[in-house]
Amino acid sequence: MPATPNNGGQIRVAGTGRVLIAPVSFVPSGATDPSPVPTPRTTADTWPETHWQDLGYTTTDGIKFNKKEKIDPVETWQSGTPARFIYSDRDLTVKFQLLQMNKQTLAFFMGIPAAEIKQTKDGSTPPKDVADTFEFQLPSNPAKDERALGIEFKDGSDITYRFIIPRGQVTETEELGLTRTGALKLGVTFTALEGPNGELAKWIMKDKAYA
Repeated sequence: MPATPNNGGQIRVAGTGRVLIAPVSFVPSGATDPSPVPTPRTTADTWPETHWQDLGYTTTDGIKFNKKEKIDPVETWQSGTPARFIYSDRDLTVKFQLLQMNKQTLAFFMGIPAAEIKQTKDGSTPPKDVADTFEFQLPSNPAKDERALGIEFKDGSDITYRFIIPRGQVTETEELGLTRTGALKLGVTFTALEGPNGELAKWIMKDKAYA
């Protein structure tokens, strides 16, 4: 049956959503080799809390996806127009701004493991923890900080979209503005890398429009 044109019921609004991160892989109990981090198979499945962590509030700008392809033309002697095109590159990026400041969000923004944010020690012998005070060092030679990224949004009670990048990294951060009149915003651009099955990302949609 052909699709119905001008169908307002197929307009989607990302009314509410969230951003989650996880390690790219983990070592199951009793195993020696790592496995890809578990991901939901349907929109009814929960995000495994032992791996996935919700990054909390984001700004009202929400999430911005950007897919770019570099296409090279094949020119021929016999024609003034290309005979075909070849995909030479594909980039998939996700951009958003986090509003909460905690161990997970700041480490994600800074490109360091969350474990690097440690409680501050005083100068006594032996050193003691300083209450509610933490610190980290930003290395001059950064190591790769690959993560899995999950995004979910709902449009009402019947429609849910999930977007999963199994492997990627923060490749760009925005200026961190410290002002008297606004909240701190941890703005990041996350770029997808090739996943375990050769994919960049996976969409899961609970939406009758695709039937």
